[in-house]
Amino acid sequence: MDQLRVRAMTEDEERTLKQWARTRKGAVRLAERARLLLWAGQGWRVSDLVRMLGLSDPTIRLWIKRFNAQGLEGLKDAPRSGRPPTYTPEQVAEVLAAALTDPKSLGLPFGSWTLDRLASYLHEQRGIEMKRSRIDELLVREGLRWRTQETWFGERVDPQFVAKRGKSNGSARRHLRAV
Repeated sequence: MDQLRVRAMTEDEERTLKQWARTRKGAVRLAERARLLLWAGQGWRVSDLVRMLGLSDPTIRLWIKRFNAQGLEGLKDAPRSGRPPTYTPEQVAEVLAAALTDPKSLGLPFGSWTLDRLASYLHEQRGIEMKRSRIDELLVREGLRWRTQETWFGERVDPQFVAKRGKSNGSARRHLRAV
């Protein structure tokens, strides 16, 4: 069962495999597959490659067969099956656009979004039923953070906050300064 051999490679294929095998920035699995094929092309047997690479016999045979049939394209990961996306790209774009829009400009009675407010708005006004946790995942994936412009100690969203708040009542004790 050790008879499987790599077909004759073109110069371009061999050059590309050597480049992939040396790469430090590319995909690790692709580099491993390239080394596997280069060694197999030098005459190493499948049983030797199993010991050298620590891969299973069926795995080594799979990559040799795919290379023989499809060339370099056969070494790339095939698309994996899985659950299809729940939301369309258009719905995701609408969520992001809503999150980046000032709620007051939409005629809403509040000045900033919360996840609950955004989820409610999307459901009632846009017909997108999405959990707040999913909205949060989408925003984080896009590099957006909630309420970074407003902190308890920093600048407030409302520029007239100090004027509206009025003068402090002075009920807090003053701390004595060290001399």
